[in-house]
Amino acid sequence: MFIDSFIRYLKGERGYSSHTLRAYRNDVTAFEEFLSSVDESCGLQDVDADIVRMWVSSLMDSGAAASSMARKLSCLRTFYSYLCSVGVVSSNPVIMVSNPKGKKRLPTFLKEDDMDRILDFDLPEDDFCSLCNKTILHCFYGTGLRLAELIGLNVSDVDMGLLHLKVVGKGNRERIIPFTKELHDIFDVYLKERAGVALPGEEAFFVSQRGTRVSRSSVYRMVRSKLLDLSTLAKCSPHVLRHTYATAMLNNGAELMVVKELLGHKRLATTEVYTHMTFEELKRYYKKAHPRAGNN
Repeated sequence: MFIDSFIRYLKGERGYSSHTLRAYRNDVTAFEEFLSSVDESCGLQDVDADIVRMWVSSLMDSGAAASSMARKLSCLRTFYSYLCSVGVVSSNPVIMVSNPKGKKRLPTFLKEDDMDRILDFDLPEDDFCSLCNKTILHCFYGTGLRLAELIGLNVSDVDMGLLHLKVVGKGNRERIIPFTKELHDIFDVYLKERAGVALPGEEAFFVSQRGTRVSRSSVYRMVRSKLLDLSTLAKCSPHVLRHTYATAMLNNGAELMVVKELLGHKRLATTEVYTHMTFEELKRYYKKAHPRAGNN
């Protein structure tokens, strides 16, 4: 009961995506199952900080990553904040529980020559699927969109005259992202072919050969396949292209606050990780180039 009303609140009041809603439901449901395993008489409304710490300890024992535990705790804080607001509990038991410390990993990204090889491939004639895939890859790299934002893009969101597109990102925050003349020309070719494939009334910018909006899973698989074929990265997902976009912008002189707004980050600290990443690249180049770097 509590979980269902919480999910309705996130959807209606916070505008969370279906992907995020599933993750929140799974996390709170898993926590409820943990409570039952500890004490069948303990309900979600009976939880205190000690029980939350027990849960975190069990996650650590199972080998969960610090980032995963932090995400689950964040979900639980939001859940109990909601229960406080509707009068089910008087205080949030998760507030006093700190996130486990973990090693901060730098985002994975592609170098420019690798990205060029992924983008610059010849298209078979009369193959709408390949054209759509190539356009999606260029869109990821040219705009830094999240996967959910790209899937949700509509034709009306893309202004071909002003060379910008509109997306609604995390937290229902809307932002405008400019794109290049090169991407405009790619979009133009794609849209002409899309007109003969999309079903009547279909609003989606990216459509499958069936004429309906492309699915999250199909785009993920396509991007993963391309990255596996043409790069040596251990991690291959659409988010790598977002990381690559941010890194390329900073490496070519974009200010940090500008990149923050383009990515739709709420906090500057989220964007700052890319400055650490580019510095790591500088150190690697230095060690390769400097004649005495090997002695340091």
